[in-house]
Amino acid sequence: MKIARHARILELIENKEIETQEELAEELKLCGFNITQATVSRDIKELRLIKTLSDTGKYKYATIRPHDSELADRHVKVFMDSVLKVDYAINMVVMKTIPGAAQGAAAAIDSLDWGEVVGTIAGDDTIFVLTRDEKKAIDTMEKLKKLIM
Repeated sequence: MKIARHARILELIENKEIETQEELAEELKLCGFNITQATVSRDIKELRLIKTLSDTGKYKYATIRPHDSELADRHVKVFMDSVLKVDYAINMVVMKTIPGAAQGAAAAIDSLDWGEVVGTIAGDDTIFVLTRDEKKAIDTMEKLKKLIM
């Protein structure tokens, strides 16, 4: 139950401007979670959520995302050095890498924090990148191809 609740909290703060614990508790109740404000407070602490200023000028809950440009540059270099081919099928981008490099390249994609990317799965030399729809898969594929050129 806790894992499902945490997943729903992350989804809610990604899609809505949630300003208070009470507002988050109400949203969770609408989703079928019978919780107290104290539980929400613990969840916020466990998920390490922070309040950030939104585009509308209000404060909202958000996740902590490291913005270490040096680390991001390293990830992109790993990606550029290891990806051999990029293609797509429906809403999934499929990449072939040199053997043993898929996980590092997938970590690079994850570090880019693109909103259209739902997640990545990496094996030894293959990466699957799930996107929200076919158009986003095509866009993501084109962006990834530009990185390896």
